[in-house]
Amino acid sequence: MRIVVISDVHANLIALREVLKGSDELQRDALWCLGDVAGYGPEPQACIDLVREAASLCLAGNHDRAVTGQLSLADFSPDARAAAEWQQSQIDAEGLAWLASLPSLTEEAGVTLTHGSPRGPVWEYVINETIASANAAFFDTSLCLIGHSHLAIAWLLETSHWRQRAALVRQAPDEPLRLNEPMRWLLNPGSVGQPRDGDPRASYALLDTDAMTWTWHRRTYDVDAVERAIREMGLPPRLGQRLHSGW
Repeated sequence: MRIVVISDVHANLIALREVLKGSDELQRDALWCLGDVAGYGPEPQACIDLVREAASLCLAGNHDRAVTGQLSLADFSPDARAAAEWQQSQIDAEGLAWLASLPSLTEEAGVTLTHGSPRGPVWEYVINETIASANAAFFDTSLCLIGHSHLAIAWLLETSHWRQRAALVRQAPDEPLRLNEPMRWLLNPGSVGQPRDGDPRASYALLDTDAMTWTWHRRTYDVDAVERAIREMGLPPRLGQRLHSGW
């Protein structure tokens, strides 16, 4: 089965459309979204509509829970809070209800999926080997797909009789990463709408469960147009400016 995995769209419709175009070229059987369809960007309603149509499975991220009122906006940065407050008036009742109904942790086809981490599904960032290692005890499958950090990275979990450690794994886009048993992995597809790994291109991944490979892909999109839309909507300018650097 060929599954395209996306995360952290953040209301960036132009990037999302480009990623979906790329996923069609991969001849996907399914599309999974790891959350944060909302937040930051200028077109939340259109992104919700498109993800609902394209994805067979979708999780809720912390920004999704913010716009639905399930999380306090006081927990967010000023820019994120401003975007969430604005988006609350831009998403229709059906869209808000859909976001509110989504889980932040689930299991599908023998794969664990979560927005943040299996230990902290909504908020925890898996950004170092200590956090990755600690999460090994919180899922039983060989693969766990995570988002939230906006980093296209993977953690290989290595277990001995006396310790658990995680090794950071990076791979160039379009080069398959082999997931041979009995290895256990935490895999992050990166962010569609707000990459923060130094590459401004939209990021996503292909999980091939027959070949047992994971392949990151990147797509260039019109960042200038997204930045203009952010400014036109009166959102904090930094939310558009940072898209150019991928940080």
